[in-house]
Amino acid sequence: GPCAESRSCLAQGSSSPQTVTLSFTNPLFSLQESTWPYLFGVIVIPALVQLVSLPFLPKSPHYLLLEKHDQEGAEKAFRTFLGKEDVSREMEEVLAESRVQRNIRLVSVLELLRSPFVRWQLITAVISMACYQLSGLNAIWFYTNSIFGKAGITPEKIPYITLSTGGIETLAAVFSGLVIERVGRRPLLISGFGLMALFFGILTITLMLQDHAPWIPYLSILCILAIIAAFCSGPGGIPFILTSEFFQQAQRPAAFAVVGTVNWLSNFTIGLLFPFIQQSLDTYCFLVFAAICFAGALYLYFVLPETKNRTHAEISQAFAKRNKAYPPEGKTDSAVTDDKMNIQLEPDSSSALEN
Repeated sequence: GPCAESRSCLAQGSSSPQTVTLSFTNPLFSLQESTWPYLFGVIVIPALVQLVSLPFLPKSPHYLLLEKHDQEGAEKAFRTFLGKEDVSREMEEVLAESRVQRNIRLVSVLELLRSPFVRWQLITAVISMACYQLSGLNAIWFYTNSIFGKAGITPEKIPYITLSTGGIETLAAVFSGLVIERVGRRPLLISGFGLMALFFGILTITLMLQDHAPWIPYLSILCILAIIAAFCSGPGGIPFILTSEFFQQAQRPAAFAVVGTVNWLSNFTIGLLFPFIQQSLDTYCFLVFAAICFAGALYLYFVLPETKNRTHAEISQAFAKRNKAYPPEGKTDSAVTDDKMNIQLEPDSSSALEN
């Protein structure tokens, strides 16, 4: 939210996809097929809780200060959210942000695609988001029940065993939120995709040999849990964070439009093609996902710079050599555009003064 600290925002950004995925492991109403329709009614509970609690929640300080011009209310809201008395710095930041946004001209998608200063930032954001969807985690859920059954687990107990995957997701999301500001985005993202590629390869071997020994299906279960943990510890949330860190405020709407389109197109592609891939390759289908994860890790290893504790200008300089375009030091693309506009306006203002 607008009043959350940066570390809190990063932790929430890295854990929200896992929270959505975790909801699929809820066995409360899925133990029997006859109770599945009740799942549609479960969403009423959080909706009612939100509806009842909304009138008691404090309003956003940004909304109170910028829309309602209620300085006293904004200060009170900041104190409530941040838990401290001195909120003068936060108030000044909001006012400064408001002044900047009034002078910002938003960049269109076409202008973003043509800009040489953010070419590799955009390519990196697109590739990381595509790998996020094409990494094969959805394929894991397709095989979970059959692998658990091969391990000798009775069908009645499989829904409870599936909870272990939810526990792994939760632990990995917590781990990612705790270490992302210490370790950085680059190691978590590269190691996540790399480990997924490794365990996808091992899983393919264990699925081929699972009828040869009674202990091999248990190794397949460990591979599934390892793949889920590797995904949730990095690739599950960091691509969304990188998109906001690569681009300045004027470029972010266009950047998120491009990256969001790639996200949904990749999701549509995997949903459309996976049944045919699984039918054609059977257990070898995981090698496709292993190749995608390995290619993503390899690309990020050579291209992605670390963005932890770095300003937008520093990140732009890290990409500048690859972009073969060096923006003026200390200025962003919009600043350069504003300078050009000012240069064009100066003769008119000077001639007006002379007249």
